[in-house]
Amino acid sequence: MVRYMNSSKKIIPIFVPHRGCPNDCVFCNQKKITGKTNSSINSAYVISVVEDYLKTRDKYSDLAYFGGSFTAIDLDLQTELLEVAYHYKKKGVFDNIRISTRPDAINDEILKIQKKYGVTIIELGIQSLDDDVLKKSNRGHSVQDSVKASKLIKEHGFVLGHQIMPGLPGSSAEKDIETCKKSIKLRPDIARIYPTLIIKETELENMYKENKYLPLSLENAANLSAYLYSLYTVNNINVIRIGLQNTDTINEENDVLAGPFHPAFRQLAEEKLYLNSILYNLRDKELNESITISANKNLMSYITGHGKKNFDYIKDNFGLKRIYLQEIEDKSIIDIYDNLKLIAKIKKEDIFKEFISNFKIEDKKLCF
Repeated sequence: MVRYMNSSKKIIPIFVPHRGCPNDCVFCNQKKITGKTNSSINSAYVISVVEDYLKTRDKYSDLAYFGGSFTAIDLDLQTELLEVAYHYKKKGVFDNIRISTRPDAINDEILKIQKKYGVTIIELGIQSLDDDVLKKSNRGHSVQDSVKASKLIKEHGFVLGHQIMPGLPGSSAEKDIETCKKSIKLRPDIARIYPTLIIKETELENMYKENKYLPLSLENAANLSAYLYSLYTVNNINVIRIGLQNTDTINEENDVLAGPFHPAFRQLAEEKLYLNSILYNLRDKELNESITISANKNLMSYITGHGKKNFDYIKDNFGLKRIYLQEIEDKSIIDIYDNLKLIAKIKKEDIFKEFISNFKIEDKKLCF
């Protein structure tokens, strides 16, 4: 079994927008999401992309077929694309071939083909594990399809990825949390959390304009994503992305009409974890006018929060005048001092457990 743990992989992306998709989900416009409109993708196109990437460096981790539903496209084209990818993999240009697909486009025969041509990672766009939500989103598959596909992928020895979308039509915080818990039981190796955005030229745009759909607010989406991220993490499932990637078109000035978009959405979610942990560890403490937080420099921005929002909240909550930061080498510990006296020691591994234990849906007003 290939293990896939690093979220900072060097990837060669190949976009196949809407290839293989049997229907249009209400939230989807792959041409907008990927920023690609190529309808004539073939081996020559893949070769040109790979060779262009090789001008920058000679080794990558993955070649990834993004967009569409790879295992649902015409078998001849699928084989053509896999053959050229496998050629480069055997030359050592990258270690993994990764594909994204639909749960209802997976079976034993399809998986044998993927195995033959060196595919190692298969990501499933399960989106939700609630049949009513899937129906209202026009996904065209069932929860059982996701369960069956996940089990088959694991049985054939692939790295399994799950992509979930909090905030879909007909969903709620409770349903999204239940989706995450059901996903965890299926034991994916990696996961992506994509809070639902309203992209232009989609059915969801029409629903929004007709007041039939209300997206998550940025604050609620960050809170909910932090909780789902924590659930996956304490169960040893690596969350490799939170929030749709910022591109030339996927931003608030172009194709994102509404919804919880932020160019650094993952950081917003992680900031929630650190804020919660600090508040939790300072509870019932009698503090003076200032405290000092010692942490590794890589954690500083998560602790302070965007625009120092976390610091402002902590100061207001405890009546502090100042919070000082002190840099230390240890990346796993956060120490908090009051008048040079150590009053709290936070282990980085504990912030996920603390967030789960303190999270209350009614307090966060997450229902939508």
